[in-house]
Amino acid sequence: MLIAFFADIHANRQAFSACLAQARDHGAERFVLLGDYVGYGADPEWTVTAVMDLVEKGAMAVLGNHDSAINNPREQMNVEAKIAIEWTRGELGPSEREFLAGLPLTLEDRDRLYVHADASNPKGWNYVASVADAARSISATPAPITFCGHIHQPALYSMSATAKMTSFTPTTGFAIQLLPGRRWLAVLGSVGQPRDGNPASSYAMLDTEKRELTYCRVPYDVEQAAAQIRKKGLPTWLADRLRVGN
Repeated sequence: MLIAFFADIHANRQAFSACLAQARDHGAERFVLLGDYVGYGADPEWTVTAVMDLVEKGAMAVLGNHDSAINNPREQMNVEAKIAIEWTRGELGPSEREFLAGLPLTLEDRDRLYVHADASNPKGWNYVASVADAARSISATPAPITFCGHIHQPALYSMSATAKMTSFTPTTGFAIQLLPGRRWLAVLGSVGQPRDGNPASSYAMLDTEKRELTYCRVPYDVEQAAAQIRKKGLPTWLADRLRVGN
């Protein structure tokens, strides 16, 4: 089975549409969504509705910190994020808010664990930004493969039977064999707000039979997405950063 993974969509309709289209063209049979469907971007209602439709058709989805903030104003965020979330609350209807409130922090799927951030403390929303972070997250679950997002930068970590760690930045379009003798943590890049210096939208595809993971990038209409952010009166910085992928 081919599974497409999406994280940190952040209400970017143009980016998410482009990723969905490419994943389907590449034969994706299932979708997994790793949180942060709202925040920063200009189309939260469309995005949440799209996610709800995918879940209704069999996709799996977990909660992200921006999603949690919609119904929990105590979530800690920077100033721009808070402004975007306050605006987003007024854009979502009762059904969208109820959907976000009902999302789980983690999901298990055969040999895989899905979570938005660090698996050792899903509610803490800690970034997996180093080998030490990855080791803590991997050690917190018996799952052979963990998928997360949150950091907006693609990365892949593994742990041997003797707890030796490896880490690297995956090459776009290159199928990586997830060897069964190691435990893996795949950190997805961001669909809607990449922060690795590449403005192209990011997602990943897993071939479950071959145990091969491929990180994908999709160019999309960045200018239109940025224009929508400015049109909705959100901070212009949120529009400008899309152009540089940072």
